[in-house]
Amino acid sequence: MDRLFLDANVLFSAAYNPTSPLLVLWELKKALLFSSSHAVHEARKNLAALRPDRVDILETLIAKLFLVDSPPGAPAPPEAASLPAKDVPILLAAMEAGASHLLTVDKKHFGLLYGQAVARTLVLTPGAYLRSLRNT
Repeated sequence: MDRLFLDANVLFSAAYNPTSPLLVLWELKKALLFSSSHAVHEARKNLAALRPDRVDILETLIAKLFLVDSPPGAPAPPEAASLPAKDVPILLAAMEAGASHLLTVDKKHFGLLYGQAVARTLVLTPGAYLRSLRNT
């Protein structure tokens, strides 16, 4: 069973658009969904600013996640050196959750890690992850 850690931008995008293809992640039978309080806070803040009418949808999606945060003072792996400080807690929380995959659409910050495993957590876009399911 895959353990998928969802970045804030995945949560935001799934809630923002009522026909988002990302909503299929919540329907996967062979996956557990994780995120962190840091990611949830960011998604809530951004969605409330742009689409306050969709915050209830976000809350419904969040209720179906396991929330895991990185332990205070957890050391960042060397691969985190390319990330801005605000994104390091996302990677650390994914690792703490034992995530098989960190799904993010943040190409600007996580793009250098796409397709790489960091401590057994493969960093992918949601689309790349879903395509990999079709190819297996």
